[in-house]
Amino acid sequence: MSHDATLLKDKSTEIGTIPSDWDVKPISELFEVTAGGDWDRMNSSRYEQGPYRYPIYANALRNDGVQGYCKYWKIPGESLTITGRGDVGKAVYRPRPFVPIVRLLALVPRNSSAKFYAEYINSKVSFALESTGVPQLTAPQVKPLLVPVPPVEEQYAIANALTQVDSLVTALERLIVKKEAIRDGMMQQLLTGKTRLEGFSGEWLSLHVASKSTLRARIGWQGLTTSEYKTTGHFRLVGGTEFFDGSVDWGRTPFVDQWRYEQDAGIQVREGDVLLTKDGTIGKTAYVDHLPGPATLNSGVFVIRPTRNAYDSRFLYYVLRSRAFEEFLSRLTAGSTISHLYQRDLVGLVINAPATLEEQAAIASALGDADSEIRALRLQLSKTKSLKRGMTQELLSGRTRLANQDGSPDRQKEHQS
Repeated sequence: MSHDATLLKDKSTEIGTIPSDWDVKPISELFEVTAGGDWDRMNSSRYEQGPYRYPIYANALRNDGVQGYCKYWKIPGESLTITGRGDVGKAVYRPRPFVPIVRLLALVPRNSSAKFYAEYINSKVSFALESTGVPQLTAPQVKPLLVPVPPVEEQYAIANALTQVDSLVTALERLIVKKEAIRDGMMQQLLTGKTRLEGFSGEWLSLHVASKSTLRARIGWQGLTTSEYKTTGHFRLVGGTEFFDGSVDWGRTPFVDQWRYEQDAGIQVREGDVLLTKDGTIGKTAYVDHLPGPATLNSGVFVIRPTRNAYDSRFLYYVLRSRAFEEFLSRLTAGSTISHLYQRDLVGLVINAPATLEEQAAIASALGDADSEIRALRLQLSKTKSLKRGMTQELLSGRTRLANQDGSPDRQKEHQS
C-alpha cells in the first residue's frame, strides 16, 4: 500500500467524498449475503456441552450471546452478521465459524475485511426500514447498500488499528470491574470492623444517626417550578439527578435566582455535606468534597451534617453506600411501594462506628483513595472511547490514512475544505 501524498486527491461519489484510490461498490459485490432462517431440527443437532463447539447465533449482538452449539458450522469465520430484528442493523464481526438462525443476516467476504465493514456499518450506516409492523432488515435491503472500498490491505490495517483501541477499552472495563469489587470488599471489611487499619484498636460504638445529625431538606411551600431553572447563573440547584459516582456533577446542575438560594440557609450546600435522595430513586448518596460556587438543594434531597463533631461525615457517606444501609432501606420498604423517604424513617438508623474520629477519617480516606483510582480509570476509559470515535470517523472516511508498510506516512492528506 504505497501512495504519494502529493498526488492523492479526493473524489466525489454517491456516498460522499473519498480518497481517489478508493472505490464504491454495493455490499453484494463484496459479500455473499444470506439469512439465518429456522433451525434445521431434522438434519442437525444442538449441543450445550461436548466437543462440538460451533456457536449458534440468533439476534445476539456479541460473541458471548450464544444460543447453543452445533456439530456443523454453516458460515466460516472471518465473517460478519447484521441483526435483522431487535437492534436492527447492528453489525458484529465473527472470527469463528458459526450457525446463524432466525432474523440474523450473515455476510461472508469475497475479498474484503469483515472487521472493517462491521466498523463501517455501525458508525456510518442507517438502514431505511418500513414504518409499519415490526421493523426488520432483510438480505435484499442490505445487498444494494453502497460502501467505500479501500485497498484490501488498507481495510485490514484500519480494522486492526481500531481493534487495538477496542482491546484497550475492554481491558479498562475489566480493570474497573475488578477495582470496584476490591473497593466493595474493603467497604464490607473496614466499615464493619472486621479489618482494622494499622495503628487502630479499641471498641466500636453504636451511633444513632438522627440524634447526632442535623437533617434538612426543602420543605413543601419552598417548592420550585421548572420554569425557575436557569441554564446559567451564580446560584446552583442540586438534585438527585445530578448525583454521579458518589459526587455532584456540577456541570449538570441548573441555576436559580439569588432569592431562592437565600430562602433557606439550612439547605445551602457546604463542603463536607452528605446528600441523600428521598424521592424517586431513594437512597442515592453524594459527598460534597468541593463547591464551585453557592448552591442550594432541590426538593427530593436531604442534607445530613454531624452535630458538634459527633462523627466524621465522610465516614457516614461510605456507610450510606454500604450493604448495611441497603439492608436498612430494604427493611424499611419491605412489602410496600414506598417512593419517598421521610425524616422520621431515619430515626431507626443506627450504625457501628469507631469511637475515635481519627479512625473514622482514616477509613474514609482509604476508601476515598480506592474511589479516586476508579474515577481515574473511568476518565481514561472515557478518553479512550472518545479516541475510538475520532479514529473511526477519520479512518473510515479516508480523511486520515495509515502509514505505508515501509513506515512512511501514507496519510498525510486531508480533505480539501
